Amino acid sequence: MLVQALVDRFEKQAPIAVMVRAALENALSTERLDAIFTKHAQRQTNRELMFSTVADIMGLVACRIHPSPHAAFQASAKEIGVTVKALYDKLQRMEPNLSRQLVRETAERMSQIVRQTRGTLNQLLPGYRVKILDGNHLRRTQRRIGALRELNAAPLPGHALVVLDPEVRLMIDVFPCEDGHAQERTLLPQVLETVEADDIWIDDRNFCTADFLFGIIDRRAFFVTRQHAQSPRCELLGRRRRVGRCETGMVYEQAVQIFHSDGRSKLVRRVTIELDQSTRDGDSRIHILTNLPKKVSALKVAQLYRERWTIETGFQEVAQNLEGEIETLGYPRAALFSFCSALVAFNLLSVVMAALRGAHGAEEIEDKVSIYYMADEVAHTHRGLTIALPSDYWRKNYAALTPKELARELIRIAKTVNLSRYRKHKRGPKKKTKPLNKRRRNHVSTARILAAAMS
Repeated sequence: MLVQALVDRFEKQAPIAVMVRAALENALSTERLDAIFTKHAQRQTNRELMFSTVADIMGLVACRIHPSPHAAFQASAKEIGVTVKALYDKLQRMEPNLSRQLVRETAERMSQIVRQTRGTLNQLLPGYRVKILDGNHLRRTQRRIGALRELNAAPLPGHALVVLDPEVRLMIDVFPCEDGHAQERTLLPQVLETVEADDIWIDDRNFCTADFLFGIIDRRAFFVTRQHAQSPRCELLGRRRRVGRCETGMVYEQAVQIFHSDGRSKLVRRVTIELDQSTRDGDSRIHILTNLPKKVSALKVAQLYRERWTIETGFQEVAQNLEGEIETLGYPRAALFSFCSALVAFNLLSVVMAALRGAHGAEEIEDKVSIYYMADEVAHTHRGLTIALPSDYWRKNYAALTPKELARELIRIAKTVNLSRYRKHKRGPKKKTKPLNKRRRNHVSTARILAAAMS
């Protein structure tokens, strides 16, 4: 009776934290995480310090429950049973493919849960599976590593390409790279290995290469890609025709022949948007290449390309609400594993969002619920939740549930959520300020400036 009373209280006062903890226990149970390690590890071993323990520690940091890996370790040092050096040694040697598979395999499980909640978003184009590709460069780290201490430069620990499935709003794949200066294009051959028939790949002009576009065509898939000025080589055919307006400008369409260095060519379409307002880079028009069939109108292609913002929004939410880029983790493999842990945390919040959509409707949730307040509740409630309801409770009640059973439980809790506690507060447009000359500027007293303005 006492345990149930505690559960009821937490479900009422911190329902998001309870839902995240339940989804975490199901999708990232100790058994599942160690199975990922056993299946994909090449050199590392699971002896003194288990992969599941490292993933748990980094998950706590990603959710900002603890401020650093050391703090998360110290909170459970007795139970972990190894030194903190063993933790950092394992992070330093973490194989990039393990970081990738942590995201891939947990996302596959969470995708099943999302679909069972009936909280999926509308299909962008029925009959196809849309995937949005973008890159993320990890920010500089501190120069704690001996080889970096004497350098007058900002060390970059790596970057990654990430794939978002917009229907379930999950980061379903990631391609980590340890070389912070390597071009994102060097990872495209790995991306091509995952392309399946009837996929639609939406990406920016950085990925507009002949090898990538023809690789997608060879796999009977489709692309919606902003045209790069130099690649691939193109030849415009016929006249450009106007097809109508989209939200951002007038849309035109024209046939174009693209060429590969091996002599092959392919007839595709080029959709042009003459923008009502120039982009941040000053571009007044956008050219989009696509091999989608003609039954998919140019207006629909323009709409599909606009969906690229969803992955950029996801990166922004990871950066603002989660902790995936830790300044003190200078070793590339540790930094990449940290980033992938944050992607997993983002996916957990997406599962909860799906349950809320299933309980309250997509329009009510998408327009009004803030990820910030959800993440904040998780960060501030998790410790008390763990003390009141230890791991055995969560393992017993949630670890073995099927995706359908867990979805039913999440929706039950979601129906009780007071949405006003997580309400978005949309700000108006930013007011223009005068550009600063950072080389020559003094300090001023805000109080004196305000007093002078009021006099």
